[in-house]
Parts: sequence; structure tokens; C-alpha cells
Amino acid sequence: MTKSIKRVVVVGGGTAGWLTAGRIAAEQKDNLTIEVTLVESPNVPIVGVGEGTWPTMRSTLIKMGIREDDFINQCDVSFKQGAKFAKWAKNEESDFYYHPLVLPQGFSKVNPAPHWDPANAAQSFSNSVCFQEALCEKGLAPKTIRNAQYSAVANYAYHLNAGKFSQFIQQHCIDKLRVKHVLADVSAVVNNEIGDISHIKTQQAGDIYGDLFVDCTGFKALLIGKHYDVPFKNCNDVLFVNNALAVQVPYEHEDSPIASHTISTGQQAGWIWDIGLQHRRGVGHVFSSEFTSEDQAYADLSRYVGRNIDDLAIKKISFESGYREKFWHRNCVAVGLAAGFVEPLEASSIVLVELSAQMIAEQLPACRSVMDIIAKRFNDTFTYRWLRIIDFLKLHYVPSQREEPFWQENREAHSIPESLQEMLHLWRYHPPYDHDFSSNNEVFPAASYQYVLYGMGFKTDYSLFPTSDVEKALAQEQFKINQANIAKAVDMLPTNRELINKIKAFGLQAV
Repeated sequence: MTKSIKRVVVVGGGTAGWLTAGRIAAEQKDNLTIEVTLVESPNVPIVGVGEGTWPTMRSTLIKMGIREDDFINQCDVSFKQGAKFAKWAKNEESDFYYHPLVLPQGFSKVNPAPHWDPANAAQSFSNSVCFQEALCEKGLAPKTIRNAQYSAVANYAYHLNAGKFSQFIQQHCIDKLRVKHVLADVSAVVNNEIGDISHIKTQQAGDIYGDLFVDCTGFKALLIGKHYDVPFKNCNDVLFVNNALAVQVPYEHEDSPIASHTISTGQQAGWIWDIGLQHRRGVGHVFSSEFTSEDQAYADLSRYVGRNIDDLAIKKISFESGYREKFWHRNCVAVGLAAGFVEPLEASSIVLVELSAQMIAEQLPACRSVMDIIAKRFNDTFTYRWLRIIDFLKLHYVPSQREEPFWQENREAHSIPESLQEMLHLWRYHPPYDHDFSSNNEVFPAASYQYVLYGMGFKTDYSLFPTSDVEKALAQEQFKINQANIAKAVDMLPTNRELINKIKAFGLQAV
């Protein structure tokens, strides 16, 4: 039990596997006694449809020592500044709101929500409190060519080609971070005398021993699920969608505009994502088979794209929403789809990979005797995060006024977690703010809840909520500052495509 942890074996590749291997190897790059090995099958295709990220990806890439312009040029990357939700509140062409990636202006000084009057507001909530909606509506980039790598005028994440990204970080991990790469199919998992995994047997590379095993084998969950039989807690009663049809749509012209945000458009029994990369769009229909047929979902997707999609490769993915009862069991920890999955709304899957990889890397057990302590901490942390993510995704459906059965059922109390019901009742009289989210393990800040709630027309009764004239004056001042910020940013920033073209031609200066 006092044996030191020397060999980390990541089983499974793709984004989850290579990000985890790379993050651990980067953290331990000066410790030559730690060996990181990634074992992946040469015969299993990558799921490869997760094309949206969070701003956390910037710090992840920095930690791994990756140049931003190399990443942009090799992975078809474009800039993402948030998400636009169309037809979620009402099934109308004029219905949309934004969940941007910047906090409301002056958010640390004053809560803007009580001082924004939707009845008299000339602008949306997000446009009143931050400058990023205006940038997205105009297709502008979050920075200029004069900004250094990873620096920004407006906070940003990325849209990327998931297949190319996996290959890119794979090469970086092998060349720069000493990750050993083994192409082999796992044929058996073997325990030692205390019940830990001793080694995996492979068809092509024999036995591979390790002290810590990371399960990145996707939905198969070969280690955490099939070997250890850790139960899977589904949440299909809360999140109804269970299928996706994904397609790659070419741009009409080489210089077609690239959207600076993810577009999520409500449908009769789900929603359609639309992600603009450099040379194509990634479009997909996420739907519930309980409320529509696959043929109807296909027709809705074709209608959205605006052309017959029979000549395009359609990828169908079926999934069950939920997560493991434990993510770290003995000397095995699950990351990515092996740990759980919920619909790709708000790009939550990839950020959970990043957060998991970060915690494993930064708290890598020194020896087996302390592993169970760190495992408990990991399990508590990620159970909390999964529950909060499920609440937040459900929040997108509850205020909707759409009348199709899918949307009506999403409003039924029996499908809304008690924790979310409690907060929604609170927010009827108190606007969301930082004191509602006091855990260090929060995934979404209070501002995100405000953007969704007030973007969808949720109403808070402020008649009993105490505010002062000083707060009101401060809020009005922040609203004015925001309008000035909009004018300044719109005037100085290039379009998304213009900046990407300049980066391809000239690169970005080092930080």
C-alpha cells in the first residue's frame, strides 16, 4: 500500500484520453519517474462530434505547452463567444437570447437583474449588461491580431474539428510530453490480490501493467463499467433527449462568414446545434425518441440545413443521460463518456474531461495508501458537478412557453430536480447572484443562470426585494459603461474569418 505511483495507464484515446494523458504528463514533466502510457484500439472509431469548448480550454492548452496559432491552424479552429438560443422560449422567428462568455459589466459590484426592467428595456438582458451579444450578432472575433496568444478583448472558447484535435494533441503528447502510445485491443483486465487492477491484457502488445488506470473507453466503459460494474445512474426522467443526427455542411463560399457563437435552435422534440468551423459547419439534431421519430428528426434537420442532406454523411448517436455512482473506484478512474454523458448542450462534456484531467494531474496520489482519500474527494467533487450541470441544462427547458408535448413535459414538476425547483422558487423573489453558488466546485456561475432565465422571459417579483438608491445608481452607471464598451469593441474588432485568415498568414505573438 505504500508503493509509489509510477505508472499511469490511460485506456482509450480520443479527446478524453489524450487530454487526460497530456494534462498528467505536463504536470509531471520534470518528474522522470512518472510514466504515462496511453493504450487505444486501432479498430475503434472516435465519436468525434463534440466541437464546442469552454474558455477553460485556453488554460488547458497553455498547461500542455501548445501554441495557440498551431492549434488554430491544424484543428480548423474558430472562436466561440457563447451560445445563441433560438426558438427556445417561443416557437417564433424573433425569439432568441444569448448565453455569452463574459460576466455582466460590474457584476462584482452590483447585481444588475433588479435594475433591468424587461417591460421598458429597449434591449435584451444580455445586450443590456454585457458587450458580447453585439459582437456575436455582427460575427466579430474576440481579439485582434495584435493580441498575444490566448489573450483577449472578450472572453472566448473555441469551435474545433474533434477528429483533427485528437490527432493534434496525440502528436504533441508523444513528441513533447513523453507519453508512450500503444495501439492494441484490450482482451482482459486482471486484478491483483487486493482487488486493484494489476494489468490489462492486449491482443497486440501483451500485458501492460500500471499503478493507476484511467478509463477513457467511451460508452463501453471497459474498466469502470464492464470490469468493476460500478452502477450507472441515468437521468432520462429529467433530460429527455437520447439521440443525435450529426452532419457536416460545407460553406456556400470560401469566404462565407463564420458565426462567433454556437447556435442552438429549438425543434418540436429537441434542438439543433450549428457550429461554424473554418471550412464547414457542424450541424446536429438532438432529439427524444419518445416524442418524435428518426424520420421526422431527419426531415427537421434537412429543413434546417436548407437542402437535401442525403448526399452528406449522417452520423447517428444514441445515448443514455447519466453518470457513474462513483468515478474513481480502487485504482481506476473514469473520464469522458465512460464517466457519464448528457446532451451536448453548453459543451459540458468536454469541460468535465478538462476538470477531471486537471484534478487527477494536480492531485496524483503519491502512493496507494492515500489513493482512496483522493478518490473520495474526486467522487464528491464530480458528483456535485454532474448534479449542478443536470440542473443547469434542465433550466433551459423549464421556462419555455412552447406547446409541443416534448416541451410541455419538460415543464412538469415531476421531471424537475428538487434542487432546481427550490432555486426557481427562490428566484421568483430573489435574482440569482453569487451567494446562491458558494461551492468551490461550481461549474456555471450565477451570471449564467441570469442569462438563461431572463433571456427566456423568467420574471422575478422585486416588490418585496430590498434595493437601495445607491445600488440603483451604480447599476445604471454599469449599463451606460456597457453601451460604451459595445461601441468601442464593435469599432475595433475584425470578423471571425478575418482574424482566422490573419492568424493563418502571420501567426500570433507569444504571450
